[in-house]
Amino acid sequence: MAAREIKSPSVAPVEAPHRRKRLGMYFLESDDRRTALGGGYMSGATPVNILGKPLTEASVSKTGGWLAAFFIFGNEMAERMAYFGLSVNMVAFMFYVMHRPFEDSANAVNNFLGISQASSVLGGFLADAFLGRYWTIAIFTTIYLAGLTGITLCATMTSLMPNQDKCDQIALLMGNCEPAEPWQMLYLYTVLYVTAFGAAGIRPCVSSFGADQFDERSKDYKEHLDRFFNFFYLSVTVGAIVAFTAVVYIQIKHGWGSAFGSLAIAMGMSNLVFFIGTPLYRHRLPGGSPLTRVAQVLVAAFRKRKASFQSSEIVGLYELPGKRSAVKGSSKIAHTDDFRCLDKAALKLKEDGVDPSPWRLCTVTQVEEIKILLKLVPIPACTIMLNLILTEFLTLSVQQAYTLNTHMGRLKLPVTCMPVFPGLSIFLLLSLYYSVFVPLSRKITGHPHGASQLQRVGIGLAVSTVSVAWAGIFERYRRHYAIQHGYEASFLTPMPDLSAYWLLIQYCLIGIAEVFCIVGLLEFLYEEAPDAMRSIGSAYAAVAGGLGCFAATILNNIVKSITGNEEKRRPTWLSQNINTGRFDNFYWLLTVMSVINFCAFLFAAHRYQYRAKQVTETREQANVQLSTRDHTLP
Repeated sequence: MAAREIKSPSVAPVEAPHRRKRLGMYFLESDDRRTALGGGYMSGATPVNILGKPLTEASVSKTGGWLAAFFIFGNEMAERMAYFGLSVNMVAFMFYVMHRPFEDSANAVNNFLGISQASSVLGGFLADAFLGRYWTIAIFTTIYLAGLTGITLCATMTSLMPNQDKCDQIALLMGNCEPAEPWQMLYLYTVLYVTAFGAAGIRPCVSSFGADQFDERSKDYKEHLDRFFNFFYLSVTVGAIVAFTAVVYIQIKHGWGSAFGSLAIAMGMSNLVFFIGTPLYRHRLPGGSPLTRVAQVLVAAFRKRKASFQSSEIVGLYELPGKRSAVKGSSKIAHTDDFRCLDKAALKLKEDGVDPSPWRLCTVTQVEEIKILLKLVPIPACTIMLNLILTEFLTLSVQQAYTLNTHMGRLKLPVTCMPVFPGLSIFLLLSLYYSVFVPLSRKITGHPHGASQLQRVGIGLAVSTVSVAWAGIFERYRRHYAIQHGYEASFLTPMPDLSAYWLLIQYCLIGIAEVFCIVGLLEFLYEEAPDAMRSIGSAYAAVAGGLGCFAATILNNIVKSITGNEEKRRPTWLSQNINTGRFDNFYWLLTVMSVINFCAFLFAAHRYQYRAKQVTETREQANVQLSTRDHTLP
């Protein structure tokens, strides 16, 4: 298609109120710009084989689909089993075996959880830029296995642990046990953070790689994608349930080495299953460094910051002709009127000449990639609060359970198994999702899938608020009961007449919240992210999880510093003795924060416009504008 010059608005006068709506008219398709890497322009998001060659029609029918997805589910199940197995056991291991203070142990594990999630953007970057999702998973899952093996050695070899002689429960509580040597703690932290690094590389890629297995051209694509993300989170839940039950049982019966060793074995088996499925996978070409493309847009926009959209020097908005895209592994993206300052990066001026640098002139697709990433940020940012609550529940509710009766008939459930109940509620909800929730909500909303992605995220945030409010109500009752019955000083003694199963209400509610919010968010980010940045888009969810962990640590430290006073012997809200602390006030604080966060989400969701709808409106608007222009020009 020949390049078409659309001259400046001086040819046809434009009224000021319509400026924002007319920018899409000044659109130029040409092919005279140097590429960033000198490698030419590639076609859109076409599935390829592991060698990077486009799949034939015969190959497409033999690859991908649900069979390939199930191999990927296995890898995610084992990764989540290891992640939750470490999160529930590592605090106790550091306290009982490495003789670290409980608070230091909890903070170390929170940092592990935060780093493993917040650094997921690195894995997303490597997958989208250079390695592709398959090779990123293959490399980092091996690193993950190496870290788990190192942790198993730490729990097995006596030389890597401090002396356990004369270290009973009283000595532990009094802090009289022999502490770990600095080099022993250095080794443990090293292998722990190697494991976190492995998890960071896997997490943003697995869900996106699984979704890549379905054909976007299929009429059932949306339905398959919706079901995929639900089944994907079901595999996450199964891994968590196994970690909270079987791994805890192994630890109690056979010791720490066997517990951590079981995680390493499960990870090794899942790696084997993942590699066996290699011939079945569909792949997407990495699109080159997204950071380079982001930098090019920002530099080009800054260079032309003084250029006016009404200048007579404007040639048009720059884009490649036909169906080709300037970004490898991506289809073209239609222009939108958001973030107008970035459009100047694609503004072709007469002074640009015939061979402009990509650091001076970018395509509309490059600019729209940055716009999309910016528009996505508020939604996952609003889920940080949910992740903060999940982190707090993981530790605070276990402390509550220590003061309660965990017997179920003749069966006594270990306190560390209590977090299994959110997983069970998630499992039950996902099992009933399509048979119960979708038909009922479809009648209310009229949406074919029962609720849109953002509606599901909103439901999850609302339910999480109810969960933490209930936790505050029950904790107030539990604390008064403990004081009235003489248990104020006995915070590790269970009260026989108060069942721990009252905690099931908050556990089940937070499980429901997690299903709606996280599954909806993963599907939302995958569909809305640019084709060549989908791993980075998925990393947004993991980064929100990591920031939630860090925010929990920061909030805990702030609350302790403000509410406690050693001189007046006033305990903090988060006192180690839960009966003298005020966990109920802390839960009410979280409730207020959750309400404010939910209001912020409603504002962000109301302003957000889905890409499909936005493209349709943009095209209709452009057609109207061009039609009007044709009638006004002589």
